[in-house]
Amino acid sequence: MTLLDRTTDPVTERPRPTEPSRFTALLRDLGLGIRFACSGGREGWTRTLLTAVGVGLGVALLLAAASVPHLIDHRSAREQARTEAAGPSRSAVPKSDTTVLRIDAETEYRGRTVTGFLMRPDGTRPVTPPGVSRFPGPDEMVVSPALKELLGSSDGGLLKERLPYRIIGTITDTGLIAPGELHFYAGSDTLTPARGGHRLAGYGDPGPAQPLTPVLIVLIIMICVVLLVPVAIFIATAVRFGGDRRDRRLAALRLVGADIRTTRRIAAGEAFFGSVLGLLAGLALFLVGREFVGSIEVWDVSAFPSDLVPEPWLAALIAVAVPVSAVIVTLTALRSVVIEPLGVVRNSRSRRRRLWWRLLVPVAGLVVLGVTGKVSPGAPVDPYPIAGGAVLVLVGLALLLPWLVEACVKRLRGGPVPWQLATRRLQLNSGAAARAVSGITVAVAGAVALQMLFAAVGDEFNRLTGQDPARAQFFTISENVSGDAATRTIKEFRATKGVEAVIGTVEVYVTKPGTYTDDEIQPTTLLTIGDCATLRELARIGSCEEGDAFVVHPRNDKKMSDWVDKAARKGKEVEIGSGSAQQNGEGAKRWTLPADAPTVVDRRDPMGEDHWGIMATVGAIDPTKLPGATTRAQIRVDEGVEDVAEYVRNTAARLDPGMRVVTLRSVARDRQYASVQQGLQVGATATLLLIAASMLVSQLEQLRERGRLLSVLVAFGTRRTTLGWSVLWQTAVPVVVGLVVAVAGGLGLGAVMIRMIAKKVTDWWLFLPMIGAGAGLILLVTLVSLPALWRLMRPDGLRTE
Repeated sequence: MTLLDRTTDPVTERPRPTEPSRFTALLRDLGLGIRFACSGGREGWTRTLLTAVGVGLGVALLLAAASVPHLIDHRSAREQARTEAAGPSRSAVPKSDTTVLRIDAETEYRGRTVTGFLMRPDGTRPVTPPGVSRFPGPDEMVVSPALKELLGSSDGGLLKERLPYRIIGTITDTGLIAPGELHFYAGSDTLTPARGGHRLAGYGDPGPAQPLTPVLIVLIIMICVVLLVPVAIFIATAVRFGGDRRDRRLAALRLVGADIRTTRRIAAGEAFFGSVLGLLAGLALFLVGREFVGSIEVWDVSAFPSDLVPEPWLAALIAVAVPVSAVIVTLTALRSVVIEPLGVVRNSRSRRRRLWWRLLVPVAGLVVLGVTGKVSPGAPVDPYPIAGGAVLVLVGLALLLPWLVEACVKRLRGGPVPWQLATRRLQLNSGAAARAVSGITVAVAGAVALQMLFAAVGDEFNRLTGQDPARAQFFTISENVSGDAATRTIKEFRATKGVEAVIGTVEVYVTKPGTYTDDEIQPTTLLTIGDCATLRELARIGSCEEGDAFVVHPRNDKKMSDWVDKAARKGKEVEIGSGSAQQNGEGAKRWTLPADAPTVVDRRDPMGEDHWGIMATVGAIDPTKLPGATTRAQIRVDEGVEDVAEYVRNTAARLDPGMRVVTLRSVARDRQYASVQQGLQVGATATLLLIAASMLVSQLEQLRERGRLLSVLVAFGTRRTTLGWSVLWQTAVPVVVGLVVAVAGGLGLGAVMIRMIAKKVTDWWLFLPMIGAGAGLILLVTLVSLPALWRLMRPDGLRTE
């Protein structure tokens, strides 16, 4: 039997293949894309790894940001655990076998705060702070690991003089806010309530937390937006690495019969696989980096590795959002590309970008912020419109950048060879260059807006103290005036290295003697004792000799002057109590104010305080026998002497470990405001490092795409320096355009935000440092990418398979 004898068509006898369902086809095409990504040879793996590294850097920073709530909660919990328990007033805590006397011994060393307490137990079972296993005895102390390391180093010599106690142990993590904290607890056998010690019964009750003001809430919202939007844009950029080679591979698939929908699904599978690898790489970077975070300190901020735990819902959101975003970005990018069996239309003249819809996004953001209304001081702040409006503005700037770069480079003509090579490359494909600098554009725009906000609200959180650092740089106060402590304090400060002058006084309240009913107010004023040079700094005194005394009236205050005269009666006695203005108890002594004491007017001291009442020289009254007095010193130093501040603090600690030393400043900052600003500095540093890494990865990816072209140029005699300069210009032009966009957008966003908080713009030129940072990034990325450029220009780059 032959084929001619058959009566049926063999074609009709074959079973027809069943069409796969839409879902099955989707999974098949996605799986094929994953296979191309992981088994596409060296080129496929290189592109996948670049995408994974880029996405991984962004994911690691997102995971770190997602850990901030957990970090803040645990830091606050440890701080609350070691805070003095709330209860009766300090003077009312009854003495028991477990109570402890302590005094704050905080100090500063070379710009770093060293916190600590002097403690003395009342009994045999004293309560111990968290993290301390043994209560320190006299002249002993337990310290944090960071402080122990500092004291044992050559840099801690001056601090060791200030803390001469024997170290008997270290504070564990449960008793520290951060691993880099300098903290100690020292034992004392001389501390008493009369010398400033107060009694505590336990730890762990800090009281209600201070709520944030609406302006600070707005600042925090803006910080989160400004730090995280560049990360999201970078991730979106990273998933498009190697787009040109991918499109040529998709064109080959079209040649063997795949339709457009299939090629797009395959491309989505490649992007999905790269983003998943990026998630894993980011998780690995985060876990590895977390182990070293305890030894890293940025802007005096550090954290324990156990504190860096992402919130579960934020981690889940990142795990879902990153792959989904990668697929969406890839499919969106392919909509502007026509992939045909014989090539990709992108390789010819691309269609012109449209401007109108790119302008709508930032304008919509400004409109949202504008209609949100002003933030009232006592009203709650709705974070969603503020965050949404800011995100729209910053994303809109990133969308506007490709159009502007294309419009600018299209008009560039002529110039040196490196310039022509750079501009021609940008004219052929400016989209990749614009994407590479979109992160820095958004970051600089956000930074400009934030700097404007901080400058505008600075007057609300930075107050003038009235202090005069030109007359004195340090102020000390001590309650230890027994014996010759007062005069010795002033004498030793004057003998301290680098000290030029000391305004030293002993102060105590005095009252008019007599018996008073509950309805009567006993006339009271201040007695200040010092030498003539000191008293002239506090009052307008002409002639002064040892043994003189003065009645000092406040300036332009007749009512207070009359009150001073009721207590300071010339030729009459005053009663010197135990430090309280109303106390006439045991230990009070009397002194007669000379009848010929002249009346003078007070003068504001370097601390910005007024002193009125009675002023007397040491020859008029003995300062060593005054109950309840305090010793004050205002110290002027030669700031040209190295470590002069440490010499002053060492003298203070030697005289009285509980002596408080304050640095005089003309402006004081609110602590919450300073904390928010410090957080911004840390976050901005991390974001800046990410942007530098993103630009470097993007630059290496672009160089890899042009490896063969670079080899051809070198083979035809093009100098390597010429190509190096072309890479610099190719990076610089989009960055310059991006910085212009960033400055304009940042100024607009900052002005709208300032209007929202009912403030005025105080400085329009805050963007200049940001431009410097952008220029620095250009140079840094170019220099780091030069080795890869030299390697790609070797002749073996002309080989092909």
